[in-house]
Amino acid sequence: MSSPTLDDLLHALNQGQKIPYDSRYLPVMAATSQRAIELTARINSGYHEPDEVRAVLSELFREPVDSSVTVLPPFFTEFGPNTHLGKGIFMNIGCTLQDQGGVWIGDRTFIGHHVTIVTQNHELDPAHRGDLLPQPVRIGADVWIGSNATILPGVTIGDGAVIGAAAVVTKDVPARMIAVGSPARVVRGVDD
Repeated sequence: MSSPTLDDLLHALNQGQKIPYDSRYLPVMAATSQRAIELTARINSGYHEPDEVRAVLSELFREPVDSSVTVLPPFFTEFGPNTHLGKGIFMNIGCTLQDQGGVWIGDRTFIGHHVTIVTQNHELDPAHRGDLLPQPVRIGADVWIGSNATILPGVTIGDGAVIGAAAVVTKDVPARMIAVGSPARVVRGVDD
């Protein structure tokens, strides 16, 4: 059996397959993480024009980042090629994406300082704690995520929703709703 490629790993992750601690995917996952460390270090070391940041992000994500996207360093990710950005996104300083399970961010979404998006979990059983359980995070268009919010694996945030500062989002948030707190709960609609 040949060694898996990054595309093989992405397929497994996007199918929600558990990746055991001793998986044949681990070498490609480790190499991809090292590449992410190198590319994010490049972004985070000194000043870079916005076009330079987008060019490095395009290399990191393995797809073009639109010229309308702004990501303010420092920016952190431990993987890279399973992040997908729409147009007109603004991501403020200090954001962290744990993106193995897949992150999709819709057009014109604003993401505040130090937001963390997590797309993986681990088994509760200590004998299998090293197993990776990927679950995507999908953020719609025109969403506003407040500073220091954390979005947990498997969450979908609907178009036009607002996530309050420091919220911990453990469940889906419907479109055009405001969610606050830890764990986050919907408190009202944006039009109420």
